[in-house]
Amino acid sequence: MLVQTHHLSKRYGPFAALDNCSMGVQKGEIFGLLGPNGAGKTTLLRILLGYIQPTAGTAQVAGFDCVSESLAVREQTAYLPGESRLFRRMTGNRVLDFFSGLRLECRRDRAASVARRLDLDCSRQVARMSTGMRQKLALAVVLATESPLVILDEPTANLDPTARAEVLELVLEARAAGRTVIFSSHVLSEVESTCDRVAILRSGSLVHQQSLDHLRRCHRITARLTGPLGEIPASLESQLTITEGRQASPNREVERGTFVLEATDSLGPLLGWLATLPLEEVRIEPVGLAAVYDRFHRPATQLQREQSVGAPPHSSANGL
Repeated sequence: MLVQTHHLSKRYGPFAALDNCSMGVQKGEIFGLLGPNGAGKTTLLRILLGYIQPTAGTAQVAGFDCVSESLAVREQTAYLPGESRLFRRMTGNRVLDFFSGLRLECRRDRAASVARRLDLDCSRQVARMSTGMRQKLALAVVLATESPLVILDEPTANLDPTARAEVLELVLEARAAGRTVIFSSHVLSEVESTCDRVAILRSGSLVHQQSLDHLRRCHRITARLTGPLGEIPASLESQLTITEGRQASPNREVERGTFVLEATDSLGPLLGWLATLPLEEVRIEPVGLAAVYDRFHRPATQLQREQSVGAPPHSSANGL
């Protein structure tokens, strides 16, 4: 593991900004951090970089302790904060000159190349750049730094769709070059298209971790029957869960009507079984990251409505 945390917590008086967070990020992967504002994402990133000290627990980056060896940690890391502050009186080119001269790992030619790919005019003074242009300039500095770990906090904020797509391509290129990327974002589609794994934070707690490769094999099947469902084959029982529809009888049969299944593995064997059923209508769709995220961050009114009808809360941190 390149990054590891063990029971990491940060409290401000009675308020827990981060609570008992244990996780690991493997070398060469893109790891997504998800959660609403105030969930603890930025607190976690700042602890990793040694900018703030934890109340309890430990964290390491590349084998270095994030508290006692924070300078060594930052030498291993390129960091894009959520709000980048650059020298307003400098031109974009002077900013790139400054950071490439400040840090040997930041290649000036690479920074200029990233800026061109993002369609950024570096001859303009920073004070006269738009918010999106300043974001592109900060990205050029960070993505030109050849460090083992890249931490990106909302990297596509304030960018147009073309620039967003280019940033995601640059992130994938960083992984292809063997670098590890921690990617914090509110845009689920971006995380789903780039990340290998994600962690979901809620109120300072790590409530779920998910492999995106596994998620892409998960599907929701909605079917309407003209007859009974019958018994689910034993070979498929571990891969299927009936989430909606008529209640199963003791022999696991469902009467005619509409039911919903969630499948957690390859669709091949499942399709063969579905073909034997008395189907009137069937719809198969990927579960998607949004559905997983909504399990932990649904509006309070919806949670109250579900609890009023006895629906069990979703609180597992171990996968689908």
